[in-house]
Amino acid sequence: MDISVVIVIVCALLIVVGVIGVVVPVLPGSLLVVAALLVWAVTVQSMAGWIVFGIGALLLTIGMLASAVLTGRRLKQRKIPNRSILVALVFAVAGLFLIPVVGLFVGFAAGLLLAEFIRQRDFRAAVSSSWAALKATGIGILVECGLACLAASVWVIGLWVHFAGS
Repeated sequence: MDISVVIVIVCALLIVVGVIGVVVPVLPGSLLVVAALLVWAVTVQSMAGWIVFGIGALLLTIGMLASAVLTGRRLKQRKIPNRSILVALVFAVAGLFLIPVVGLFVGFAAGLLLAEFIRQRDFRAAVSSSWAALKATGIGILVECGLACLAASVWVIGLWVHFAGS
């Protein structure tokens, strides 16, 4: 098997894991996709490789920044403290081990609700702020995931261009 085929397969697997990692925070996300694009660009040493890396890195950077800004702004508007998010993350990790498949998401939501209830001492207000935080987090994840998928698509187009020119 040719080394370029092996590198394409490894990079493809890294990109897939990275895109999944945007949605499942236990796995590495956008940074893994950037690393895979860099490995491919360094390996192929072609103009297409470097253009793909540049465009992909730009898209992934925009995705990470947009996710952070959109989520952070919404959490600040609702005055949800970082402490509540940290509690939710701890519960998410615990849920990952306690409930197969969906434990990460269930644990995050439960931890967020518990932290907000303890903070506000009002169940309705805790549900309202938790729901707002979940929506903000979801929107951030969707934006970052969309841009990670777009970067993966750019890589596929770059593959075609590179191997068509070889």
